[in-house]
Amino acid sequence: MSLTWKLILSHLIVIAVGLLVLGLSTAFVAPANFSQRMNDMQGTKNDSTRGIVGSTLQAYIAVINVTYRQSLNNALLITGFAATVVAVALSWYTSRRIVRPIRGVVKASQYIAAGHYNERLVADQQDEIGELTRSFNRMAVALADTETMRQQLIGDVGHELKTPLASIKGYMEGLQDGVIPATPETFQLVHHEADRLQRLVSDLQALSRAEAHQVPMDFQPCNAVDLVNTAVAALRPQYEEKEITLETDLPSDAPIVRADRDRIRQVLVNLLGNALQYTPSGERVIIRLRLEDDKVHLCVQDTGTGLNIVDLERVFQRFYRVDKSRSRASGGSGIGLTIARHIVEAHHGRIWAESAGPNQGSTFHFTLPLA
Repeated sequence: MSLTWKLILSHLIVIAVGLLVLGLSTAFVAPANFSQRMNDMQGTKNDSTRGIVGSTLQAYIAVINVTYRQSLNNALLITGFAATVVAVALSWYTSRRIVRPIRGVVKASQYIAAGHYNERLVADQQDEIGELTRSFNRMAVALADTETMRQQLIGDVGHELKTPLASIKGYMEGLQDGVIPATPETFQLVHHEADRLQRLVSDLQALSRAEAHQVPMDFQPCNAVDLVNTAVAALRPQYEEKEITLETDLPSDAPIVRADRDRIRQVLVNLLGNALQYTPSGERVIIRLRLEDDKVHLCVQDTGTGLNIVDLERVFQRFYRVDKSRSRASGGSGIGLTIARHIVEAHHGRIWAESAGPNQGSTFHFTLPLA
């Protein structure tokens, strides 16, 4: 049974119940009450006239009672018929207003299931149905973005695979034909291209495990300051080579967090490496640590290229690149921040980015719970 008929039948059932109650009232309660009132009127007569008019009055009461009941029943029938007609009309109109957008959602969902992600609905109602329509549109936008990212993923992975494979194939053909000498330098170049392929495959595997929540975690009490110093020490030579100042702002009393030491170090290295990539020479990057209530707040702030509003909303999406050419040239696959987000969320923390705009630097924040 369709929703329209269910709504109509629900209105008719309400009317039927109301008519049944009224019918029982007119059949039992109203006649008894009416007879009682008439008997009370008869009782007000004096004794001399009571016997004379008593029998005649009783006959009149009986006739009036029957006539009253018939008139009331006729009125109820007419009223019930009119109420039914009005209820059917109103319920049909109401149900159509409810069912039409739902049918629109069903039809649009079928289009989206078929791969037409640009399908949208008109949300002109300010009620639950309108909220359903707006939620559907938001879902459609998210699916369209996911499809765009999937297509971009295919293109990015195809490019990343194509370039080193073409180089390896060219070197191998040159070695076979004797055009390229079999020197250690040649084999080193082949090894470098194979290493690029291995890094890409490793990144894809890491992303797959992170999104499936299959990354093993070894939660232990850890010194938050030591975690920061370890990550800073690992990347300081690269900062010095690029002539970027790397500063730390750490408290004297080291807070203890409940975390997986290796995974949080991975997050810090990723954020510091991201800042290194997008900060020009001569600028500076600072990493801060603060204690806030029951959590530790860490942030990596740079004075580099900055982020616009679109970048802030999408920078943690997989394979999203703020600057595709620079990311590809440096060997990045565009999933480091995505993996960092999954790791932080697995620690029951939160990670986000802030920036005043392009060329005004950016700050990446994340929190960890205290042990």
